[in-house]
Amino acid sequence: MKNHESSKIFAKAKGYFPGGVNSPVRAFRSVGGEPFIVKYGHGPYLFDVDGNRYVDYINSWGPLVLGHAHPAVVEAIATQAARGTSFGACHELESELAEVVRGLFPSLELMRFVNSGTEAGMSVIRLARGFTNRKKLVKFEGCYHGHADVLLAKAGSGVLTLGLPECAGVPAQVVTDTLVAEYNNLESVQKLFDQCGDDIAAVIVEPVVGNCGLLVPTPGFLEGLREITQRYGSLLIFDEVMTGFRVALGGAQALYNVTPDLTMLGKVIGGGVPVGAFGGRREIMELLAPLGPVYQAGTLSGNPLAMVAGMTTLREWSKPGVFEAAQKTTQSLVAGLKGCATEAGLPLVAESVGTMFGFFFSDHPVRSYRDTLTTRKEQFNSFFHAMLGDGVYFAPSAFEAGFVSAAHAGEALEFTLNALPAGFSSVRV
Repeated sequence: MKNHESSKIFAKAKGYFPGGVNSPVRAFRSVGGEPFIVKYGHGPYLFDVDGNRYVDYINSWGPLVLGHAHPAVVEAIATQAARGTSFGACHELESELAEVVRGLFPSLELMRFVNSGTEAGMSVIRLARGFTNRKKLVKFEGCYHGHADVLLAKAGSGVLTLGLPECAGVPAQVVTDTLVAEYNNLESVQKLFDQCGDDIAAVIVEPVVGNCGLLVPTPGFLEGLREITQRYGSLLIFDEVMTGFRVALGGAQALYNVTPDLTMLGKVIGGGVPVGAFGGRREIMELLAPLGPVYQAGTLSGNPLAMVAGMTTLREWSKPGVFEAAQKTTQSLVAGLKGCATEAGLPLVAESVGTMFGFFFSDHPVRSYRDTLTTRKEQFNSFFHAMLGDGVYFAPSAFEAGFVSAAHAGEALEFTLNALPAGFSSVRV
């Protein structure tokens, strides 16, 4: 594929941004090479400045469940932009989107909109500590909840992709009260509660992990977290920024029938416009200012562009049969990955939950962060570049989940399945 213009623009970007990017994983450091420069997106495709087309399985890291530039979403944003892009004041669209969200996530008795998943993560931790009057937090290796200092201990996403053992600039004392357990290992959680359960404010978890590849909860794991936290009077926080509306319309809590005390949301509820949210039990949420002593604020929180984009996206996504069709497309993609890997004689672990998917070059099950470290990253890198060269764009990291949209059915899926055999044949056994 041609890449002259992309290389030229990326070289220019390096003069303005660290590494040439505004978010680390975009730099392709994990897989090698240089990123292409996007010109526009349409449906399931991205088009770069050199005229190349890619089937996009990142979808802006999850929010584009309808694909790029869906006509209804574009119209809603354009109409609202003409009326105002930000008010910094109350408006009815906030409540309209909240009604749609709570219709799918009834555990959010009260909620608050913010501008990113990182803001949601900072806020739920502060709120949990304020409600319980405790200071310690349990998180899991490989789970990423935004780049707030207290949440960067053993984090996933770009921290794992770039191989950073810890984050410079985060003083050790800041994460002293952050306890780290192993995902899918209830015993590791119980040990932490045995040691200091009376001072643990909350357990925060990606119920289905998407930030060190796709990790699916083993039977009983989420239920065990619910039981332990209730027994010790701690809160259970589900980070459904990725999984919300994607693993099921009602998120992981609906799929696995486990209700957390607090939930983080994002991605889909903005329909491609920056947004985040958190919410949960009324008695906890009423501690937020102006009702209570836990302060949280944001000038652009609930901005009208995000509200209309999210509302339009969710209404289209929840129409009968839309989610189910996209889920079937995801399952077909995963079946194709497995089948082609087997034919090529390559060990591959691949699975999906709803419209999220992930795969590892591995000959053993991958259920935790520690398991991911033993997978064959070099084989993934070869596969990634082969597929990219043929016009299929998977995440540029072996440690990120993928996403399918409603627009991927038909030609985009068929194109991908036809490209897979050549992609796997380029990987050394």
